[in-house]
Amino acid sequence: MVKFSRELEAQLIPEWKDKFVNYRQLKKHVKKIKLAHLRSSVPSSDDHQHNAASAAGGGCSNDSYGFSLFDPIRSLFSIHGRRRDDPIPADEENLFEMIFVQSREDEVREFLEKLEVELEKVNNFYINTEREFCERGEILSKQLQILLDLKQLYHDHHRLRRRQCHSPTSPPASLSNSTSFSETETEIGSPLGDVAPGRETGVTEEAIIATLERNGVSFLGLGAKAKMKKTGRLRAAATLRIDIPATTPARSISMVWEEMVKSSSSRKEGGDYVNKKKLQRAEKMIREAFVHLYKGVGHLNTYSSLNIEAFRKILKKFEKVSNQRHEAGSFSRKVKRSHFVSSDKVLKLGDEVESIFTKHFASNDRKKAMKFLRPQQPKESHIITFLVGLFTGSFVTLFTVYAILAHLCGIFSSESDYMETVYPIFSVFALISLHIFLYGCNILAWRGCRVNHNFIFEFSPNTALKYRDAFLISASLMTAVVAALVAHLLLRSAGVYSQQHVDTIPGALLLVFTVLLLLPFNVFYRSTRYCFLRVIRNIIFSPLYKVLMVDFFMADQLTSQIPLLRHMELATCYFMVSGFKGQPYETCTRSQQYKLMAYIISFLPYYWRAMQCLRRYMEEGYDMNQLANAGKYISAMVAAAARLKYAVEGTPMWLGIVILTSTGATLYQLFWDMVKDWGLLDLGSSNRFLRDELILKNKSYYYVSMCLNFVLRLAWIESVMRLSLNQVEHRLIDFLLASLEIIRRGHWNFYRLENEQLNNADKFRAVKCVPLPFSEMVSEG
Repeated sequence: MVKFSRELEAQLIPEWKDKFVNYRQLKKHVKKIKLAHLRSSVPSSDDHQHNAASAAGGGCSNDSYGFSLFDPIRSLFSIHGRRRDDPIPADEENLFEMIFVQSREDEVREFLEKLEVELEKVNNFYINTEREFCERGEILSKQLQILLDLKQLYHDHHRLRRRQCHSPTSPPASLSNSTSFSETETEIGSPLGDVAPGRETGVTEEAIIATLERNGVSFLGLGAKAKMKKTGRLRAAATLRIDIPATTPARSISMVWEEMVKSSSSRKEGGDYVNKKKLQRAEKMIREAFVHLYKGVGHLNTYSSLNIEAFRKILKKFEKVSNQRHEAGSFSRKVKRSHFVSSDKVLKLGDEVESIFTKHFASNDRKKAMKFLRPQQPKESHIITFLVGLFTGSFVTLFTVYAILAHLCGIFSSESDYMETVYPIFSVFALISLHIFLYGCNILAWRGCRVNHNFIFEFSPNTALKYRDAFLISASLMTAVVAALVAHLLLRSAGVYSQQHVDTIPGALLLVFTVLLLLPFNVFYRSTRYCFLRVIRNIIFSPLYKVLMVDFFMADQLTSQIPLLRHMELATCYFMVSGFKGQPYETCTRSQQYKLMAYIISFLPYYWRAMQCLRRYMEEGYDMNQLANAGKYISAMVAAAARLKYAVEGTPMWLGIVILTSTGATLYQLFWDMVKDWGLLDLGSSNRFLRDELILKNKSYYYVSMCLNFVLRLAWIESVMRLSLNQVEHRLIDFLLASLEIIRRGHWNFYRLENEQLNNADKFRAVKCVPLPFSEMVSEG
């Protein structure tokens, strides 16, 4: 049977860990009470001879607590520590008994006080979180009502306009001018136009006013109709605004356009535009907010049930050890009267959210609604594990065959052009496979340490990649790559086909994997593939897209894959030259265009990451940390440029510039890695040079990781050493350094998300707070 402490640790919400009952600490208090009870059982003078005889006869212990291995030793000391015929003085016996009884009472009192503190902590957190969720539910209900009313008015108005368009006579000019809706957009809070008495559209205007007033948007003046008749205008004291976050370039451009073109008329009248697209986006935002609210309600129910069980278990242990039935029963009744046990607001809120979501977002189909509210995670299949083992074994076998064939064919000799033509393409797949494998290791480690990476990255739990899936992708990719290597060597050595045709095998493999990546069918992890493509798009078009955690995390991965990008550029150039036969192969390595492209590729990942930091600097209220983070990537760009220039012109001046810029960039990066990204090197921490909160129990892991990160950050030193290597050795050293950088990045990933998890736990963020579309904007009357 699994101990409840482990069960509690496995089921609790990681972000609320500090607000759960400290069950382990309470168990330690119970053990102290048990020890104090044992110490208070001092043998009396009447029992002294009986205990001595028992020790001599076999060492039987006190019947109340069973046999212990230490009972014979205790009896031996009791026999030889005092003469057998010398009884214990009565006053000394009473003194010891009083001391031990008092100690036991103190331990009981301390335990009850600690229990009271834990109960108050749990109760207060539940009350605050319940209030927060209930307020959120009220706000969402109001937002949904505004959305439904606006959609109804929007559709009613379009039916009216269609009837007017199909009528044989055109509507009067005053009727056309009085309409504030258009076919594409609706203006809420703008002037409703001149109103002719008795017109049909007057009902629509009054409906708009009534809708806004019903949802909390008030208007100046008591006689709104009289004011309309008198001036033909209506000014709003509070107007409705739809806030759609500018998360994409299209929305950013749209917001800039509205700000530049429509701001004059919109601001004068204190209004904003509401169109069909905005209503659709608003509906999506409200639906997502309801889903996350329901998830939070489920977390709070879990929080309540786990804490109830924890109090029940610990009180049962306390009663068994101390025989304090009255105190245990009294506290148990107090727990049952607590708010987190007796309140049913959260249950009612959950039922209400289910009902609303089923009615308005699932067309009264409860089964469809539950797919959104309670998504079922797919069961882990043993087939995945079997395939991982199958492909891993195949990879090892094929790689052994490839190594033997490569040695027999002599492809690694200095005269062979194999390393210049085929190596870059296959190294691309090898580096990608290594990175995916390390990501699988990260997922496995995060899962073991209860780091909620799906919540941090905002992944859907039912479609997110599991660690077995990552291992399967890596193993199958490398198996296919090594199989292509073996086939390429066999055809190359057979001489049946020309070398140009044989060298198309790597290109064909690259084309196949590109097609698989873009395949629109729901096979081969389509959700993961599309998520990857979407994130890459967001990175490339930085800073036009809103920067999420997964975006800058992936951009950081790209800064460690610069050799891979260089190999992809070389492979693309090689196949273009081979296909069109317009240029010799040396064009891809010696032309000015190639050198310029090498500079650009070396800068791009750092440039993208710097642009993301600048975007976050603007969005987060001009946070100087983001500006400093952008400076780190700019310094890396300068250091990379200096190293590339030194590779072309190896003068002492450029050597000094390389050492200066690279040393500065490395120190900058090391500081940011350990202090900002990992949260370590806190001089005021109780854990020397670490931080107060640690997920890993063994502190030595952190010290070793800091040293390893420092060593791997110095890999750039190889570029200035000018080692005398041949072509094959140079390529292998480059591949080794690229692999070490990917290993360093995978190592960095774990501690980066560990620190993010602790930051979320400090703020007790267990569910995503979705921004709401409708907000009230107060303008001057």
